[in-house]
Amino acid sequence: LIAYLVPHQGTTLDSAALRAFAATRLPDYMLPSAFVTLHALPLTINGKLNRTALPEPNLSGSDDHVAPRNAVEAVLVGIWAEVLDRPQVGVLDNFFELGGHSLLAVQIISRVREAFGEDIPLHTVFESPTIAGIASALMRNPVESERIERTAEVLLELAALSDEDAETMLLQRSQAE
Repeated sequence: LIAYLVPHQGTTLDSAALRAFAATRLPDYMLPSAFVTLHALPLTINGKLNRTALPEPNLSGSDDHVAPRNAVEAVLVGIWAEVLDRPQVGVLDNFFELGGHSLLAVQIISRVREAFGEDIPLHTVFESPTIAGIASALMRNPVESERIERTAEVLLELAALSDEDAETMLLQRSQAE
């Protein structure tokens, strides 16, 4: 869902403020993935909205890409990139501005549980819709934070292995046992 907006002349619109306002009035599934500001709506010669002339929204994330700062954020970047089908995701990019919605948020929660063995509530994605926010929620428990960080490091090491290297490592482990 895309919201196309034409502000009054001399007025600028803040998409984060618009999203927050819309969230107080609309259910999650009706929240726009993007807000596109136009000088005027494109019209046909009959004066009707020309939907085909509406520009595509920029769903590439924030202009200032912030790379993962630790292993947990790096694993979360991989999860988000896969679920959102994006080649690049920054740790400060807003999940919903990247095209996320409630069903994809459930997938994120499920994959976080698979990766880290930790349940985070769904509302966390809506309250802190960035990788930095989700990582912070995961690391909130000091007892579990060390295990989560180590798990992330191991997942990154495994992801870096070729299939042949992974098979060799498994074979060596099974022979050692």
